[in-house]
Amino acid sequence: MAMARTPTLLLIVAAALLAASCSAWEANIRMPTSVDEAVVAPLIHALRPLLGSGKHAGVECDSWVLGVEAHNVRDWKTVPASCEGYVGHYMLGKHFRRDSKIVIDQAVAYVDSLKLAGNGKEVWVFDVDETTVSNLPYYAKHGFGATPFNATSFNAYVLEGSAPALPETKRLYNKLRSVGIKPVFLTGRTEDQRAITITNLRRQGISGWMNLLLKQPGFKGSAVTYKSGERQKLQDAGYIIVGNIGDQWSDILGAPEGARTFKLPDPMYYIG
Repeated sequence: MAMARTPTLLLIVAAALLAASCSAWEANIRMPTSVDEAVVAPLIHALRPLLGSGKHAGVECDSWVLGVEAHNVRDWKTVPASCEGYVGHYMLGKHFRRDSKIVIDQAVAYVDSLKLAGNGKEVWVFDVDETTVSNLPYYAKHGFGATPFNATSFNAYVLEGSAPALPETKRLYNKLRSVGIKPVFLTGRTEDQRAITITNLRRQGISGWMNLLLKQPGFKGSAVTYKSGERQKLQDAGYIIVGNIGDQWSDILGAPEGARTFKLPDPMYYIG
């Protein structure tokens, strides 16, 4: 009888230990406190990575985010309401920074491998929003993408010129300038936002770019059409696009993409 009870007792003990470890993990979780980690929201509920963290149409939120980043989940309008906490915790915690570091580490390694002509014609294309600067202070107040996008309130935030620089991207930016590759900003922001965009970048210690390309009034095409068209103009002018980085697939799709592309994580919104 004692031997028969042993497996059951072990299972009970194991379950109790698991529950205790999860409780301790939740109790000890630290929300970011540094400027780089952009604390702008109330406490996000701790995730339970072993037990799931909300579902959308039967799909776990971590799987949904993976589908977004792999460009398998497309044309979505908002983050699933059940995944707001998951996305918020990801963006405010260390996970987003770690994922971004992996991307930038690879980009820097690629730069180190290049044999540059040094003729002033080698450029690297950067997106602005969620690539060079973060709009997390805005999205933290608007459901981390779980509420419908409001252009009026977002543009009012842009006009503040206060978006913090993404530190990993800034590391790549400085690396490129040190080896003579010219940064080019190619953004979906509109021409009337040029002055405040320049101000925001300079406030964040970002300067020395070759060009800032903004969407002109009246443009009606897709983001892919717009950005690939601008890259084609660079190429036609004799520039070599050695790299291209963005947070949206539409930043890096469409010929000419550049010699190599890099995709930063962004589960808060989708631009097709």
